[in-house]
Amino acid sequence: MTDTAPSFALLPGAAASPVILHVPHAARAVPPAVRAGIALGDEELARELDHITDAHTDRIAERAAGLAGVTPWRFVNRLSRLVVDPERFPDEREEMLAVGMGAVYTRTTHGAALRPPGADTGPLIERYFLPYARAMANAVADRLAACGRAVIIDVHSYPSRPLPYELHGEGPRPPVCLGTDPFHTPAALLDAARRAFGETGLDSPFSGTYVPLEFHGTRPEVSALMVEIRRDTYMSEPGGPAGPGLDRLAGALARLTDAVSGPAATG
Repeated sequence: MTDTAPSFALLPGAAASPVILHVPHAARAVPPAVRAGIALGDEELARELDHITDAHTDRIAERAAGLAGVTPWRFVNRLSRLVVDPERFPDEREEMLAVGMGAVYTRTTHGAALRPPGADTGPLIERYFLPYARAMANAVADRLAACGRAVIIDVHSYPSRPLPYELHGEGPRPPVCLGTDPFHTPAALLDAARRAFGETGLDSPFSGTYVPLEFHGTRPEVSALMVEIRRDTYMSEPGGPAGPGLDRLAGALARLTDAVSGPAATG
């Protein structure tokens, strides 16, 4: 991917759908100018991408959209999270900065230096992070205008064994972890996810969910849920091919999408 290629895509769904499937971490692409500032050799970078990428989650979301009775919208990051992580914030809380994983990562999943000490991350924020944040906020605003509400379903995956960077890796690692927000995750949305996916856990090993800052904590019409899928349930780890579990999970995600597309589904 070149530096001028689009770094994200909004893929339209049904006009009446309030649902946005957000896929922020599925890509491996690193533009050449960004690659030049990464302090890893090619083999080291490939291994890091294997560990850090939520592989095939874009395919899960794509297949779910095709299976859903009401086609959801999809907002998909086309660049690796090693460029910027669109789900962090420039003033990210201290614990993530402590492991070098704020909006621009400075350390790898295993604690090695990803960028040289003192690297200027400002240009990456300006070039990649801020346009992504604006576009995602606009997508949510569009669903609010069209439907009176928006439902963000954040599609992620995580390894079956904890990586050194994980801050809460000692907790349960269920087949599907549901990350919640006390303001933006209503009980009906959480219940629908539990019915759709079957065996799930709550907020372990990862918690929270993504809502653009301009709506966070102020607009209850914006509901959100993070779906973290354990990788061994659908692919070979780390970074290997997908298996038959992908279709099963896409079906579950489609059921969740349809369940929350009705007018009373997230009340």
